[in-house]
Amino acid sequence: MYRLGGESTGRKARGIVRGARYNVAMDSVQRARRIIAGEAAVLQQLADRIDDTFAAVVQRILALPGRVVTAGMGKAGIIGQKISATLSSTGTNSIFLHPAEAFHGDLGMLTRQDVIIAISGSGNTQEVVALLPLIKRINCPMIALTGNARSI
Repeated sequence: MYRLGGESTGRKARGIVRGARYNVAMDSVQRARRIIAGEAAVLQQLADRIDDTFAAVVQRILALPGRVVTAGMGKAGIIGQKISATLSSTGTNSIFLHPAEAFHGDLGMLTRQDVIIAISGSGNTQEVVALLPLIKRINCPMIALTGNARSI
């Protein structure tokens, strides 16, 4: 039996900390602690960057009668899907719009009562950037989530 943060009681657990495997197990513990400490530091940096812009985004989302529509390609798209699923599961009407599929009919899901959160690491993802004029034509408010503040 293996337990995190507690005492191990099973035979397998006792066998791991004996002999040559002991150093590997201890190195794993130290490595896990370093990784968690690094992630905590990054989360603190993110927390320090939250400002009035965040409050404005929350207000905009709460004020609109429509849905929160997330969009992104690749890993950003996976993040968008997760955000949309989380919002839906907590009571906020939300859908994911795949930017490539938007050009083949899915853009019809978007209304001016919705707010779209466009996610792009670079801020210049071709498929997302190509959506901008269409989103503007619908007059749908857009929020950009990007790793590049100087992007389009």
